[in-house]
Amino acid sequence: MAEAAMMASETLWQKIRDEAQRTAAADAIFGKALVGLILVHDDFTAALSDLIGRRLGDSEVERARFTTFSRDAFNGQPDLIEAAGRDLQAIVLGDPAISGVLAPLLHLKGYVALQAWRVSNWLWHHDHGDAALLFQNEASNVLQVSIHPAASLGSSVYLDHATGIVIGADVVIGDEATILQNVSIGRGTELPARSPRIGRGVFIGSGATILGNVRIGDFAKIGADTVVTSDVPRGCTAIGNPARLTNCPEPASEA
Repeated sequence: MAEAAMMASETLWQKIRDEAQRTAAADAIFGKALVGLILVHDDFTAALSDLIGRRLGDSEVERARFTTFSRDAFNGQPDLIEAAGRDLQAIVLGDPAISGVLAPLLHLKGYVALQAWRVSNWLWHHDHGDAALLFQNEASNVLQVSIHPAASLGSSVYLDHATGIVIGADVVIGDEATILQNVSIGRGTELPARSPRIGRGVFIGSGATILGNVRIGDFAKIGADTVVTSDVPRGCTAIGNPARLTNCPEPASEA
């Protein structure tokens, strides 16, 4: 499994390098930037760590610090870099406006914010709570995406547009989720406070709010500006404030 993941990461990295080389050949000005961003690096881990450092750090010292933390996380838990690769490929598969892997890697802040969260989550679980919260704070300030280090997100996740996304502590989000801008997911007012659990393949539209001890079933859809405070079954669509269900799959007939 680890060997297969390494091969997948190497294949993705070669694809990124190939796109960067073609772009550099076609655009001399941008090509100079691509040398430092992509072509100078030996692998995806080094390039992604450097990218996170560049996006979060506002000085050379800060950039080096964020880069080092990121590299430590990716080297310490190699499946994080595998998840980062799946996140990148999910963007290409899910967004018809994007045709390659280089552009979302370099230009989509939601992708960088998600990978910064992956680093913060690793730090949080390795007794570096202050550093983890620093990642969250800087991602919130610079990228306008705030994901608590104690949240849990799967892979192949797409934060589309991303501005204004807030995901609280202990929220659980499954694989293949798509989350648009200005979405808030977190604890409600009930005691004891509980956080939402969101299944696989869920789509959450812009401006939606999901609060409290609720479950969102696999492949459910949450419409724009919907407020969800109760469960949404698998495959259903929730719309409105308060949310109401529509387009739910027909129950399987008994034999």
